[in-house]
Amino acid sequence: MLTWGTSGTPTQTPRVTASRRALVGIGLALLLVVSATLPAAAALRAGPGAGCPPDQPDCSVWDDEPGKPGEPGGGGDNGGGDSGGGGGGGGGCQWNGRTIPCYDEYKGWFNSNDGCYYKLAEPQGEAPEGKQWYVKTCNGGADIGNEDPVLLDEPPPGFGAPPDPEELARRAFASITLLPAPLAVAPRKRNGPGLVGLPVWMWSEQKRDYFGPIFADETDRDVTVVITAEVKRIVWDMGNGEQVPCDDAGTKYEATGEHAGGTSPDCGYDDGYQKAGTYDVTATTYWTVTWRGGGRTGEIPGVTRKSGIVQIQINELQVVTR
Repeated sequence: MLTWGTSGTPTQTPRVTASRRALVGIGLALLLVVSATLPAAAALRAGPGAGCPPDQPDCSVWDDEPGKPGEPGGGGDNGGGDSGGGGGGGGGCQWNGRTIPCYDEYKGWFNSNDGCYYKLAEPQGEAPEGKQWYVKTCNGGADIGNEDPVLLDEPPPGFGAPPDPEELARRAFASITLLPAPLAVAPRKRNGPGLVGLPVWMWSEQKRDYFGPIFADETDRDVTVVITAEVKRIVWDMGNGEQVPCDDAGTKYEATGEHAGGTSPDCGYDDGYQKAGTYDVTATTYWTVTWRGGGRTGEIPGVTRKSGIVQIQINELQVVTR
C-alpha cells in the first residue's frame, strides 16, 4: 500500500502478518457480505452523512438513502486552477481588464493600441490612391451603433490576423461540462461501521462525464481546433490527513467477488484506519485537457473537479479470548 511520508512522497508500509491478515479478511467479509442483499447506494444531492464543497451546492456522493443510482449531481464550472472551478474563457485580446475576441465576424479585427475593431467598408467609397475606407467600432467593440468610417493608408495593427488556436481551444472548453465523480466506498455507513485495520475500497462510476474522454471543437474562418478532456488520476482524501492516488475509477466491492474480504485490486486504503472515529472522505479528479489545430498543439492546465463528502464510521476491533 502507499502511504505518504513527511516529504510528500509515497512510501511502502509493511504488510500485516499472515495471522492478522486472515483475521482482517474474515472480519471484512462478515462485515460487508450483507451488501449483496441491500439496495444499491444512491447518488445524492448532499443528503444525510454527506455534503458538497462550499462553492458547489449540488454534487453527487454515494450514501445510505434510497434513490436512483447514478443520478447526476452538479457539474461545477469549467475552467482551470486547483480550486476545481472557474470560468471557461481565456485567451483572446485584452481591453480594460477583460478578455475579448481578437476577431469578430461583424466588427472585424481588434487593435489593442486604441481599443477599436476595424473592418473594410463595403462598398468602398472614393479614396485617394493607396488609401482604403474602414469601419471603426471602439471601446472594445462595445460602441455598437456608433461605428465611424475612417480613411487609412495601411491596415491597422492586428488587421487580417489569422484565428488564435489557443483562443479557439478555450472556447471549445467552455462548451463542455466536466462533472465531479460520485463517490462510493466499502464499508458503507448504511451497512454498519467498519473496523480498525480493515482495508477500505474506493470507487466511482466509470462514466464519460466523470472521467472522459470528452471531445469538442471550435471553428473560426478556416481554422478548427479540437480538444480532448480526460481524467489522468483521482486522489482520495481519507479524512485523516492521508491521501490515496488512483489511476482510474477503481473497482466496485462485491461481497461474493474474487477479492471479497481482501484489498482492492486497484484503488484502496489497504491498511485501513488505525483509530476509531467518523471520517469525511472526499476525492479530486485531475483532468488533462489537450488541444490541436491551426498547426499548433497545447494544453489547458490545472483543471480539477472536487466531489462531495461521504462519511465512514470506524469502530475498534474487539477480540474475545478465553
